[in-house]
Amino acid sequence: MTRSINLKSKPTMASTTKPTALVRAATTAPDQAVFDRLPDSAWLREKQLVRSPKSPDSAIAPLPFSAPTLWRKVAAGTFPKPTKLSARVTAWKVSEVRAWMTAQAMA
Repeated sequence: MTRSINLKSKPTMASTTKPTALVRAATTAPDQAVFDRLPDSAWLREKQLVRSPKSPDSAIAPLPFSAPTLWRKVAAGTFPKPTKLSARVTAWKVSEVRAWMTAQAMA
């Protein structure tokens, strides 16, 4: 017995769409809560530290400024320098970022 498939019919909306509110709620948590759960030995890359117009739904973005400001602060010595993990990977230790944030809160 062979089954025929109608290629011209479109699937119904219910079968193709996900409830975006539930998906978004499940994949993005409050920024600070996610950052607080990371161990001090974890590494964060630039896109995880700052918010970007290219990825506004980033789950981890504890710093309230842009990537260019981050690099200006690194160059000025007012933010911890990153570590080069490989030729194309630069990251910051979570413990250093937390220490910087604590110092900023005390200032």
